[in-house]
Amino acid sequence: MPPTPSPTGAPATPAATAQPQKLQPLYVLAWFLCALFYFYQYAIRSAPGIMQNELTQAWGNSHLGLMIASYYIVYALMALVVGVLLDRYGAHAVLPGFIAITGIGCLIFAQGSAAAGVGGYVIQAIGAICAFVGSSYVAARYLPARTLALFVGLTQCLGMAGAAFGSKPTRMLIDPAGSFHVSWPHIWLGFGVLGLALAVAVWFIMPHDSGDSAQHHGALTLGNLLQPFKIIFSNPQSWYAGLIGGLLFVPTTIGALGWGASMLSNGEHTTMAFAASDVSMVPIGWVIGCPLLGWISDKIGRRKPVLIGGALVLLASSLCALYVPVGVMPRYMTALIMGISSGAAMIPFSSMKEANPPQVKGTAAGVMNFLVFGTTGVVSPLVSALMGSTQTMTMADYHEAFMPLIIGIVIAIGLSFVLRETGWAVTRKQ
Repeated sequence: MPPTPSPTGAPATPAATAQPQKLQPLYVLAWFLCALFYFYQYAIRSAPGIMQNELTQAWGNSHLGLMIASYYIVYALMALVVGVLLDRYGAHAVLPGFIAITGIGCLIFAQGSAAAGVGGYVIQAIGAICAFVGSSYVAARYLPARTLALFVGLTQCLGMAGAAFGSKPTRMLIDPAGSFHVSWPHIWLGFGVLGLALAVAVWFIMPHDSGDSAQHHGALTLGNLLQPFKIIFSNPQSWYAGLIGGLLFVPTTIGALGWGASMLSNGEHTTMAFAASDVSMVPIGWVIGCPLLGWISDKIGRRKPVLIGGALVLLASSLCALYVPVGVMPRYMTALIMGISSGAAMIPFSSMKEANPPQVKGTAAGVMNFLVFGTTGVVSPLVSALMGSTQTMTMADYHEAFMPLIIGIVIAIGLSFVLRETGWAVTRKQ
């Protein structure tokens, strides 16, 4: 069992203890608050895209690209930092502070100037990375091992719901013709207050346990800080899991959501509104597929069959989206299937933590996010370089540009056969 919090709130002695065998309400609530943070950070991450016209009018065009690029650079780098902090000091000592940092970033954004917007958004990235990594850490530490993939999938599901929340309601609020018109700085002010309130709630609810790392009470030396990374990066299974997760994410994040509407509009000559409606089925598919495939994996006690099966369906649906003529299969159905099947990309997050020692589970989650975002960072410019002028592109041009994404799925399937099975049905027999 995880160490029981002391009545005074003092940290318990760190140890790589066994996970509980049954769900306990306090620990489920602690996970839910972390997942709610993931919902929140996705809402604020997607909000600038919905406010693009208002922000452009206030700042000009030059600042938005810098703001978004800076966000993801900081987000990826912080993924490596936050995992070590969780392993060393535990969720109670780390998570409330990172949530508060995110809320403060929103309050800075609300000031209204371009400098405050860019600076506040980057500060949000510093805190926001702790949302998914922290949720995964809490699930791996406090919830039964047999439910890990399910709760990781549910976390991603809440994130996608947050993206939807940050889009439609935000647009309705800042619409000048709306019934409850709110200025965009006031939207960010509200986001900031919500973030600080969530930080307080996590402070009171999260168990007061210290980290699992054996170096927790040791000196804060460079060797101690690098040791978790040495353990994870020297394990080939970590690289397999990270590459598989990244390669299964990019067909939907870069392909469908990044260029899918353009392909349907220019390549198949649909209206942009119709194309956007079809593409929007991908995140709906995520909401369904992430928890569903995680539940199936936990139910059967195996990771690889669900991972490989989902990847094969993703490959088939991606090929349908590119090569099956219009009218044979509705595009919205293809997009929905792509979203559901790409939920298999969440399975390697569980494999990453299970393939490494328990005392580095937080670092493992951070490294996993770093590798996934790193894969996205490599593939995205490649696809962009293969794109010509979107105004003159034909479907044949999109076929060529999207080929790296198809090849990536094939590589992910091949690596999945090399990935070691870490599900409970196999490890219980060992």
